[in-house]
Amino acid sequence: MFQNFYPNKLIRSVYELNWEELSRTYGGVIFDIDNTLVPHGAAADEAAIQLFARIHNLGMKTMLVSNNGEARVKPFAQQVQTDYIYKAGKPKVEGYNKAMAKMGTDPKHTLFIGDQIFTDVWGANRAGIYTMLTQPVDKSTDEIQIVIKRWFEGPFRKER
Repeated sequence: MFQNFYPNKLIRSVYELNWEELSRTYGGVIFDIDNTLVPHGAAADEAAIQLFARIHNLGMKTMLVSNNGEARVKPFAQQVQTDYIYKAGKPKVEGYNKAMAKMGTDPKHTLFIGDQIFTDVWGANRAGIYTMLTQPVDKSTDEIQIVIKRWFEGPFRKER
């Protein structure tokens, strides 16, 4: 019953993954933005820009799927040169499915990385996507509702 709340894998950071190895299995990667790639509300930094360039050079497609409005998501997407979906309505599966359709991938060949269980992981798991839960980049930038959600996430912060 609660299986969809557990990520397939726990990671410390998207910046420490072996992208060359991942590119052998996955043709597309869907990312959350805030506290997955950068602190909440921050612009894309050089690390994020280089990460997306590296992933694209490996032939992988990327997408940003965020519950934020376009004013937040579009400039970030432009900086990292990727497509995006804003106001995605996570944890609904529609945003994930739309992202895969735009990338031309299917659930078996798509990877999702986010920092929250009850939006990011739950939605991606229900869409059939392999999920990685990253440690938040900077918890001090979390809004109060996220702080509360993280407390409830505790029991689910382990791999399936």
